[in-house]
Amino acid sequence: MGPKGRNVILEQSWGSPKITKDGVTVAKGVELKDKFQNIGAKLVQNVANNTNEEAGDGTTTATVLARAIAKEGFEKISKGANPIEIRRGVMIAVDAVKDKLKNMSKPVTTPEEIAQVATISANGDTAIGKLIADAMKKVGRDGVITVKDGKTLNDELEVIEGMKFDRGYISPYFINSSKGAKVEFQDALVLFSEKKISNVQTVIPALELANQQRKPLVIIAEDVDGEALSTLVVNRLKIGLQVAAVKAPGFGDNRKSTLSDMAIATGGVVFGDDANLIKIEDVQPSDLGQVGEIVITKDDTLLLKGKGKKADIDRRAEQIRDQIQETTSEYEKEKLQERLARLASGVAVLHVGGSSEVEVNEKKDRVNDALNATRAAVEEGIVPGGGSALLRCIPMLQQLKTNNDDQATGVEIITKALRMPCMTIARNAGIDGSVVVAKVEDLGPEFGYDALNNEYVNM
Repeated sequence: MGPKGRNVILEQSWGSPKITKDGVTVAKGVELKDKFQNIGAKLVQNVANNTNEEAGDGTTTATVLARAIAKEGFEKISKGANPIEIRRGVMIAVDAVKDKLKNMSKPVTTPEEIAQVATISANGDTAIGKLIADAMKKVGRDGVITVKDGKTLNDELEVIEGMKFDRGYISPYFINSSKGAKVEFQDALVLFSEKKISNVQTVIPALELANQQRKPLVIIAEDVDGEALSTLVVNRLKIGLQVAAVKAPGFGDNRKSTLSDMAIATGGVVFGDDANLIKIEDVQPSDLGQVGEIVITKDDTLLLKGKGKKADIDRRAEQIRDQIQETTSEYEKEKLQERLARLASGVAVLHVGGSSEVEVNEKKDRVNDALNATRAAVEEGIVPGGGSALLRCIPMLQQLKTNNDDQATGVEIITKALRMPCMTIARNAGIDGSVVVAKVEDLGPEFGYDALNNEYVNM
């Protein structure tokens, strides 16, 4: 915890050992022999996991606070205090602290502020901070930013504009590029179908429309097989027909939604959809999507410069934002955010480089932490670091009115717990934590302890 927090080496059942200082990762690695002690450890792991799911970072702080509250609470209860009233006091204090922190927070807006937040969360690594700030600048706050293993020693940022999904060509016979195993078309038409296409008569009207306009045709459907696929391949090989077929991404409702997104982005419609009762054989020119460029490899497809109407795309993006607010499933939220990014701003991929698997994994943990912390900061703002924001809440807690002594004890438990993060940061830096906490409280609301440089500064 803090800039001088120690790294932990965790043995893994397979592969290289893991080096990390990420709180939730360390907590997951704790397994105790004593059954009852292990139950307690699992509860603290849940605290770290919930913090990780909610904010993406701050898991070590949450763990330190949980231990302090539990330790102090058990001591008071063992001396005869009423646990129900103590809990009420704790909740009164927690609600007051949350309100105080919200009022204390300041928004993060500029690329410089974003880089600062990311750098601090990445343990002072300015290169990671700059990488994340650049990614956010490119794809915006709604954009999807993913972290992957790099193939070089250096960290790299790749921004994918347009709509990319992980399905490639159905047959390699569609390949038309001399620069590798891929299909490349300019100014192409796209036929979307939620159903499987097996009968060649189904796609002939669309092929005729494409031929009349002298444009390539790309078919994106649940599947293309049988007579339809063999006819497309034969015509591609014998007369150079500009055509390709791709399986639609995802499954079930997710596939239906993704196809609709692509249709809106390109100005087409989805055949076989419940909302569209027109048969695929009756296709009209306005039913086909249009893209400025399309690139299809063995594994993925990229649609660029879709010709959909901006008003329709904005309306669809707003619908997805509403769904993100309403859903309680983390998996569902992640899928919705990916869809929103494809529609609105593209996808940024951070390729983390290094000289070994251990180094890359350790750095990836820091990049993910920094990314999550930065997203949380952009969404809800930042407060002074080093545990000083929690210390600033203490005077307010001392003014709280409670109904009885046990509730007052609950408030006192939170008051003591709020000192622990600053104390732990100082201890990890080799300094007496209680001395640092006392000094910060005396210095006033603007000051805190900078453990990296061992000095008291205006936070």
